[in-house]
Amino acid sequence: MTVNTRGALLCAREAANRLKRGGGGRIILLSSSLVQSFKPSFGSYTASKAAIETMSKILAKELKGTQITMFFAGLSNEMVEKVKAQNLFGRPGETKDIANVVGFLASDAGEWINGQVIVANGGSIL
Repeated sequence: MTVNTRGALLCAREAANRLKRGGGGRIILLSSSLVQSFKPSFGSYTASKAAIETMSKILAKELKGTQITMFFAGLSNEMVEKVKAQNLFGRPGETKDIANVVGFLASDAGEWINGQVIVANGGSIL
């Protein structure tokens, strides 16, 4: 809990301070698909990521002019085979799949997205 939640809070706080001095910008925080899947035995980890999601929504309200977005990718390669049948594309996500989403969020095209959780997991958790 402490590493995930406190680490994200401290990084977001420092980024916000720098962005305020620089005239605004974007903070993109990472979450986990486990927040939506409610898997047994992952309670502490899932709770820490859910706390970050809530924090990002509050930060979005507090830091007007700075966009805060949560992002989580699909599964790691180690987990792919276990849930491949659940993925609607029938393949694991690739770096380009994730990079395109993060690139969009960081670009001017993503400027109207704020305080949201973006899911890029190929539909493996619906």
